[in-house]
Amino acid sequence: MAEHQLIEQTGIEGLVVINPKVWGDHRGYFYESYNERIFKELGLNYHFVQDNQARSGYGVLRGLHFQRNPWSQAKMVRVLEGAVLDVAVDLRLGSPTYGKWHSEILSFENKKQMMVPRGFAHGYVVLTETAEFFYKTDNFYAKEFESGILYNDPNLNIDWKIPEKDIKLSEKDKLLPTIRQVEHNFVYA
Repeated sequence: MAEHQLIEQTGIEGLVVINPKVWGDHRGYFYESYNERIFKELGLNYHFVQDNQARSGYGVLRGLHFQRNPWSQAKMVRVLEGAVLDVAVDLRLGSPTYGKWHSEILSFENKKQMMVPRGFAHGYVVLTETAEFFYKTDNFYAKEFESGILYNDPNLNIDWKIPEKDIKLSEKDKLLPTIRQVEHNFVYA
């Protein structure tokens, strides 16, 4: 097993947190944020085709987003600056954890990454003054297949860790449906 990475199970099959091995001294630090060979040894068999990066201020909430099949995406997410609360919701029909969510604080300090498989809605809220968010996807962006779930869906009851009054949403995200209203074709395999 690869000694460079430590995988943390979340209780939702396929959704894992990656705690990289970081080498540091008085000059700074170094770590491998992605190494295909090592990730495959860890059972993370993804082929990434696109990198995305976003900078946002405190309280900006992006999500909960996903792309419908056949353009669904797995995402490997991390934070380059600041801190976010990252959330993934299982949308795989037939999954024993359908509708369950996991949240993780990802930050520049802890260097954690979350591997979000296909079949999940994903979002994050910025906890610090600013945050630089970075993620790899295993499928390309397809606007006509984008979808999402309302961040404050009472069926999910997600604790975003900041006051409701501080949350800043896009106009599009304010109009997203609840998990009971959303259309998708994800199936648990």
